[in-house]
Amino acid sequence: MEKVIDELYPIMDVEHDCILSKKGDMTIVYRADLPEVFSLSDTEYESVHQALVKAIKVLPKHSILCKQDWFVEAKYEADFSKEDASFLSRSSERFFNERPYLDHSCYIMLTKLPKGRKFTTSLFSNLLRRTIVPEETLDSKILQEFLDSCGQFKRILEDSGFVHLTRMGNEDLMSQATKVGLLEKYLCLNERNTDLLVGDISFDESLRVGDKYCQLYTLGDIESLPGKCSSRINYEKYSSDRTKFSIGFASPLGQLLPCNHIYSQYIFIEDAAKTMKQLESKKLRLQSLSAYSRENAIARDAVNDFLNEAIIQQRLPVKAHFNVLAWTDGKDGLKDLRNQVTSALTQMDAAAKLETVGAPQIFWAGIPGNAGDFPINDTFDTFAEQATCFLNLETGSRSSQSPFGIRLGDRLTGKPLHVDISDEPMKKGIITNRNKFILGPSGSGKSFLTNHFQRSYHEQETHAVIVDVGHSYKGLCELLNGYYFTYSEDNPIRFNPFYLGEEDLLDTEKKESIKTMLLALWKKDDEKFTRAEYVALSNAITGFFDFLEQHPEVFPCFDSFYEFLKDHYIGVLQAENVKDRDFDINNFMYVLRPYYKGGEFDYLLNATENLDLLHERFIVFELDNIKDHPILFPVVTIIIMQVFISKMRILKGIRKTILIEEAWKALMKEGFAEYIKYLFKTVRKFFGEAIVVTQDIEDIISSPIVKQAIINNSDCKILLDQSKYQNKFELIQELLALTDKQKAMVLSVNKANDPTKTYKEVFIGLGGTHSAVYRIEVSLEEYLAYTTEQTEKVTLMEYAERFGGDIRKGIMAMADDLRIRA
Repeated sequence: MEKVIDELYPIMDVEHDCILSKKGDMTIVYRADLPEVFSLSDTEYESVHQALVKAIKVLPKHSILCKQDWFVEAKYEADFSKEDASFLSRSSERFFNERPYLDHSCYIMLTKLPKGRKFTTSLFSNLLRRTIVPEETLDSKILQEFLDSCGQFKRILEDSGFVHLTRMGNEDLMSQATKVGLLEKYLCLNERNTDLLVGDISFDESLRVGDKYCQLYTLGDIESLPGKCSSRINYEKYSSDRTKFSIGFASPLGQLLPCNHIYSQYIFIEDAAKTMKQLESKKLRLQSLSAYSRENAIARDAVNDFLNEAIIQQRLPVKAHFNVLAWTDGKDGLKDLRNQVTSALTQMDAAAKLETVGAPQIFWAGIPGNAGDFPINDTFDTFAEQATCFLNLETGSRSSQSPFGIRLGDRLTGKPLHVDISDEPMKKGIITNRNKFILGPSGSGKSFLTNHFQRSYHEQETHAVIVDVGHSYKGLCELLNGYYFTYSEDNPIRFNPFYLGEEDLLDTEKKESIKTMLLALWKKDDEKFTRAEYVALSNAITGFFDFLEQHPEVFPCFDSFYEFLKDHYIGVLQAENVKDRDFDINNFMYVLRPYYKGGEFDYLLNATENLDLLHERFIVFELDNIKDHPILFPVVTIIIMQVFISKMRILKGIRKTILIEEAWKALMKEGFAEYIKYLFKTVRKFFGEAIVVTQDIEDIISSPIVKQAIINNSDCKILLDQSKYQNKFELIQELLALTDKQKAMVLSVNKANDPTKTYKEVFIGLGGTHSAVYRIEVSLEEYLAYTTEQTEKVTLMEYAERFGGDIRKGIMAMADDLRIRA
């Protein structure tokens, strides 16, 4: 027979942000923010566990902790409203649109039962009868004492640093005109807070809520519980022979259970003295019957051990119950639900019990504020320490609140996340600089990752200087209309260090960089210069720029500088009677003659295009063809220094990055280690970040500059697949100061990837305290822009040639063809 829910509804009203039941139970509800899944270490799990035990102990007797974790299947909703979004950003939105993931929300409900209120059983609940509100519920003093206890509970949990609680108000608990409240959300199993569709609740054949078919699995008796419990367990998918990857004990019933479900956790705090007295009586009864049955003797000893532990170790005896309410839209999906839930319980070494007869009462007691109507015969006696092991401690990965960041993917589902590894960690004090150190073997996806970083940074108005030795950024540079400096016989590399843009200043840094370049061209590596030569060069540079001011028709370049020396500065030196032994101008000009017009390297310092490097936001210096050249390489590295230092000094309030790929090894070889050291220590003061990429651990060990300057001044450490180094990872761990938890994270990278998706994983550690593993999953268009596979790059260039060299149209055409073939 159908009944109107108003006749049975256990909740009387919601007042002063409290839920009041018709039996006088008062309930306060908190929305809880939990740590992200896979982010806690063994000791951190234990810290959260201990905080929960302490918090439960401050709750008054005759109270109930009900924790409900909602895990609802959702789909990522792409944002196509940004008119200024780039071609690759729009392709990424299309790629991730409707990507399924599990949305988690957690509610902690604290209920105070009135004095004399008795727990119900499966035979008696307010589905069958109603009572009048007890007088105690109307006493404001009782309410205030309960609120004080709840405040202490909240404070203890938040002081742990892992959990944040937000009190839910009347408007969150009760439904509004356009918003579903928590009470209605539960009764309708509402998957979205904006869905206002109401459905029937049926308990006939099985539990049904609207068009949802539900199954209720319980952990409510001793027989179905695991033999041991703790704050954490090993997650075998990410563990290895050398490392054990930890997750929360109840995580298999949380974020790792991939279906619509609610994991409800009940802890009943009764009168401890009364409970102990009842157990003493039970022990005596079992003692008297122990001679007739071995089972009674065993039960007597178990009760006796329980009492001894409670007294000796000051444990708090409680009653507990845990259940999983899972649902699906079709009846055919119930078998899959059963397999998923039983598999999850097996990971906890627990047995699944499908609740049928008691399902209506347990479901009804799950209504927020109605925990006092829970059938007490479906609970088991335990201590607070053991009961809290079954509480879910983790939530899904969250996006950063900062507007700046990059797009990465959630490790479990690939849901796109906005991750800030620069500004937000600085503001929170997690890191003290934005520098990054990237380590990954060949083929692990380093260049792919850095392409993705640089493209994301570029779209957020960042100035980027990239030093590369493998043509990894050519496609991206063309797509972003950047400057690409490389050397070939028909198009050699060209610069003009003498050119000053509108905002360029002839400051000390500029003069020093030109002076260093000229000395590098003049002197050998082991040849010293004198103080007189240094002063003479300084005067020559100052005199040349004064000459340019007086003769604006002269174009500044090395040719005009050389002519200035020949036509003017020699006369100045003669007038000042400077001797050749102090500064041999003839020797200087003879050595530099190859860079003057008609000389072997006359192209190098006389560029007439790509002059305004200060305002160019994306510059790539490709050094592959000149890294071993004794003449060109030193000059180019000095010019790279000059370009980035100019950006650091002049572009105030604008983010700058310099990314040095494997070229840093060549820089060390040529004696520019001091510059690298200076850069990593100074760049943070100018709103900049230095990024160094390497693939071999031996490079770290062999270079004291990398070990001391780069690693010590890089608070963000990014590691890709290190499986080939797992047998000697202790050395990497020591060098990078990684914790055991971070070591387990690094060695779990790519261990259990989704075979239906193409992606790689990356470990990001911030300041030694915060770390996570993310997916690097991109759209096909982004992949083609970033790829370093030579065959794919050649094919892409062929596609681009069809559209007059337009790389963007080439990417679109190639992507369309690849989708058709797939």
